[in-house]
Amino acid sequence: MFRKATLEDLNAIEAIYNDIHTEEEQGRAFINWKREVYPTKETAKSAILEDDMFVELDNGIIVASARINKKQVAEYADAAWSYQANDDEVMVIHTLAVAPKFKGRGYGSKFVKFYEEYAVNQGCRFLRLDTWENNLTARSLYKKLGYNEVGIVTSEFNGISGFRLVCLEKKL
Repeated sequence: MFRKATLEDLNAIEAIYNDIHTEEEQGRAFINWKREVYPTKETAKSAILEDDMFVELDNGIIVASARINKKQVAEYADAAWSYQANDDEVMVIHTLAVAPKFKGRGYGSKFVKFYEEYAVNQGCRFLRLDTWENNLTARSLYKKLGYNEVGIVTSEFNGISGFRLVCLEKKL
C-alpha cells in the first residue's frame, strides 16, 4: 500500500535513512549518501510539509519512502534528454529509500510502478530521475523497469562535490 507520508511517519523514514547510512559506512551499499548530510530527518520533514513525500507499507510497516514531484534539479538542464518536455509534463522521483532489512523483496520495483501510475494520474507523460553513477543496484533496477540513461552530469550535491549523477528517463 502506498500513501502520502505524514509527520507521524518521520521517525520511521529517518530510521530507513539511518539504516542505509550504516550499510554505506560498512561497505554493503554504494549509494553515496552521507550521514548528517543527505538524506536526513529534515530532508524527509521538508518533503512531508511540501506534501510530496510518499511511503510504502507492508502489514502496516513502512518499508520504503520517496519524494515525488515535478521539481527537476538544476543539473537536469545539462542532461541530454531524449524527450523535450514542458516542466508540467515531467514527474520526478527523488530519494527512493528501501529499508535494508527488506531489500530484495521487490519493494523498490513496486515503488517505481506506483510513481509511474501517480505520474499518469497527474497528467505527466515523461518520467525523470537520477542516481549516483556507482549505484549499480539502482541503475540495474531502473534499466530493468524500462528507464534509459541519457548521460552523466557533475554537480555539487548537498555539499558533496564532484557528484556524478546518472540521468534517466522514460516516456509513458
